Amino acid sequence: MEKKENIIRLIPKKKKGLLHLIFSRLFIIAVLIIFQIGIFLTLYGWMNEFIPYFTAVQTLFSIGMLLFLFNSETDYSAKLTWLAIIMLFPIPGTILLWYTQFDFGHRAIKERIAHLISITRNKLPQNNDVMNDPLLIASGTDDLCRYLNRSGCFPVYKSTEVTYFPSGEAKFEALLRELEKAEKFILMEYFIIDEGYMWGKILGILAEKAAQGVDVRVMYDGMCEISTLSFDYPERMKKLGIRCKAFSPIRPFISTHYNYRDHRKILVIDGKTAFSGGVNLADEYINRIERFGHWKDTAIMLRGEAVSSFTLMFLQMWNVTERTPEWDKFLDIPSEKREAEGFVMPYADCPLDSDKVGETVYMDILNRATSYVHIMTPYLILDGELEAAVKFAAQRGIDVKIILPGITDKKSAYALAKSHYKSLINAGVKIYEYTPGFVHAKVFVSDSEKAVVGTINLDYRSLYHHFECAAYLYRTSCISDIEADFQNTLALCREVTAETIKKEKLFYKITGSILKIFAPLM
Repeated sequence: MEKKENIIRLIPKKKKGLLHLIFSRLFIIAVLIIFQIGIFLTLYGWMNEFIPYFTAVQTLFSIGMLLFLFNSETDYSAKLTWLAIIMLFPIPGTILLWYTQFDFGHRAIKERIAHLISITRNKLPQNNDVMNDPLLIASGTDDLCRYLNRSGCFPVYKSTEVTYFPSGEAKFEALLRELEKAEKFILMEYFIIDEGYMWGKILGILAEKAAQGVDVRVMYDGMCEISTLSFDYPERMKKLGIRCKAFSPIRPFISTHYNYRDHRKILVIDGKTAFSGGVNLADEYINRIERFGHWKDTAIMLRGEAVSSFTLMFLQMWNVTERTPEWDKFLDIPSEKREAEGFVMPYADCPLDSDKVGETVYMDILNRATSYVHIMTPYLILDGELEAAVKFAAQRGIDVKIILPGITDKKSAYALAKSHYKSLINAGVKIYEYTPGFVHAKVFVSDSEKAVVGTINLDYRSLYHHFECAAYLYRTSCISDIEADFQNTLALCREVTAETIKKEKLFYKITGSILKIFAPLM
């Protein structure tokens, strides 16, 4: 224990004071970005003097952009949002639309990721005996599996054991045990890493394993650089023998690239064990500290063949910035088959292609359900198609229940969720709020035979703008555990009714109705 504590002290938190802030990279980047915004505003102010001369050009340009918008593949809810913005702010609205639609600042990464996916398409071939299993075909689930395999080349597997964790604490305990067993490599990709008890315990093991010759790689989203970790964190990790990088690190340039965050949570150990789910590596996720009441989260652990898919997901993101991508070292490990029930299909969602994978899987579950669909999600910001699917399931007699936070982390998201309540409840959907605190779980479970556990929330940002991952489970033994957890969580919830909606705070009613216009951009 003393040795691990000494290892952790090698990368202590840097002291934060006024001088440190002023001379920090974050402050310099903020100043440069403000400077760029200032230039844009100055140019716009200068153009205002010539507005009478540009009125005709502005009108024609706006009409052209509207025609472009309505002939694009943009979601209809987003089209309405852009229409409102352009009507209210013709010139800046049109410029902003052009700026976002033409991929300014991230075309290179888009092409790079598309290339990496294309060259790895045959790395994990689909076992046709599994795809043609009569049980899979009889349920119609084979259609969804073909879609997922086409969109991201991730196969469906049979020989995989799945363990469900109903809390961050349960995942953390198992994660520490599995890390201690690592012999070849450890691959970690998390949206949030924050220094504290949880990360300290994990880091102690990672450093110890790196010293033993285990290939340890850690990747986190670049937003951590302005919230939880220092800009030089990869260099500090290097001193421990750990390869580390930030995905999409913050740079002093305005770019749409910053809109696409790595929201995945993946841990792969030796190609034999994988973790995913909602739990990040920060103390609130294991209730070591309290944020927004009790933190309710979920995760899964896979052992067996399906682990290879999470390995590939990690490598596709890690190799974005690698000159010489490595694949075979990690993927050519012989598959470890497990005697287990059902089918497992890990899948990824990439915001840089035209496939709405996360939303499509959720809609498939809603449309095929015969008895119930039970959902846990931290956010409820739905587009027209997904809201229609949720309502249609309830209207045809399916028991649709949704558990949301009782204590919110973002008032704007809470207000937007509440803006959907009346319409959903009128359609027969039952909505509940978790009274002890915040629900961060992303879970769908249906008909005691299907489930999804992963990182994908029911909001625009997660469904359209983030890199995400999840596992689709069909007839696995853990599905009963997932449903039992839902029922246990439900017992701690208050139901939303027509009466509670009437008594809702005026702030949420007004804020929700205003923000709903701009929801696709949030």
